[in-house]
Amino acid sequence: MAPKQNRPQPSATASVTDLEVPVVGMREPCPCGSGRRYKACHGRAAAKAGQKLVRRPFAGLASETDWVALREIVPSATAPLTLKPEYAAPLDGRPVTLATVLPLAWPALVRTDGDVFLGLQTATSGGDASRDLADALLRAVAAEPGTPVPPGRVAAGPRLQDVLLDAPLDLTIHAGFDFWLEGTGEPTADVAESMQRANASVVPTSRLSGVEAAYWCRIGTKEHLRWVMPFDEEPLLDALARLHARGADLLGDSTRLIGTFRAHGLLVPVWDLAPGTEADAVEEPAVAFGLRLADALSESGELTEPERRARAGFTNRQVTLR
Repeated sequence: MAPKQNRPQPSATASVTDLEVPVVGMREPCPCGSGRRYKACHGRAAAKAGQKLVRRPFAGLASETDWVALREIVPSATAPLTLKPEYAAPLDGRPVTLATVLPLAWPALVRTDGDVFLGLQTATSGGDASRDLADALLRAVAAEPGTPVPPGRVAAGPRLQDVLLDAPLDLTIHAGFDFWLEGTGEPTADVAESMQRANASVVPTSRLSGVEAAYWCRIGTKEHLRWVMPFDEEPLLDALARLHARGADLLGDSTRLIGTFRAHGLLVPVWDLAPGTEADAVEEPAVAFGLRLADALSESGELTEPERRARAGFTNRQVTLR
């Protein structure tokens, strides 16, 4: 994830009833004409909207699990995005690309060639990452070529689910961040330095082709599989516990399901793999595990004592990223 940054207050507009009005200070008169201060009128609802945490911000997008993976665990990847016609008109046919990270952790940017990029691993100011990202995207659509979009603060407005056409992500995993500069000429010193630092930190990563949102990675001398799963947390933990108690949660010899972490409302089981395991070698075991998991998810009834212990182990080791 990109480091948190100080976020300047943007000069933008906020919706009050059905009108677009200038953003005002919290102690100034509310633009709706009520005579009350903004903080005691429409500002109260706006503040609550900005603070309310949306547990699954990417729910409803065709590739929710991959959105979560790109947000949290994939170092460098891109995917083309298609906006709904009512939002795409200012693009005049220019492409829009989702990227895990952009130079200097910008939320979005318009390259000098006019291509629009939306950064996914960036600090967001509100409780709804989908709304914050949609705001950055729409500001980029309206920006001039060669313009980065700074961090902003948004309490209302459309979400990604409102702005994008409903289609699965067509992902490309990259070994580095050279895509930042393709077709744009020489970078500035700041951008070149940012890209050099980013390339040096990239963890080798591959997406499995036989199952959804499962990512092999090599961190130092160890290989892991991190698999973002779309199921509700409680039944998934029960299913994983059943499989663990039966010794059926492995992905081959010398592998181990070491636990799960939670990201944007979804669980991400993590396996240690046998030393030297390449991504291709995990494909068939992952498909087979997916079938066993589906069977376990269909089971009902109380967990046995060994299954309850296994479930407690997963829960005790769980970490929430967001």
